Amino acid sequence: AMDAAKGGECDLLILDEALGAISSGMLDRKALLEFIKGKPEKLELVLTGRGASPEFIGLADYVSEIRAVRHPAEKGVKARKGIEF
Repeated sequence: AMDAAKGGECDLLILDEALGAISSGMLDRKALLEFIKGKPEKLELVLTGRGASPEFIGLADYVSEIRAVRHPAEKGVKARKGIEF
């Protein structure tokens, strides 16, 4: 994905659950930070996941946290395939 972005193959790159992949060791934190710092200027980069470190937050243009206000689990509804996972 990073090579495609650097090569100009895309103008939007979404790295879904990248922060979780860093936490689990599947993605190298330092490599991602270097990519963000050197990404093409016109590339829109979206990282998702919980627990962004201050380093990532400091490099971001937007930071959002989503919290449940109301959820079926509160009524005992179990997670459903295709909806919650």
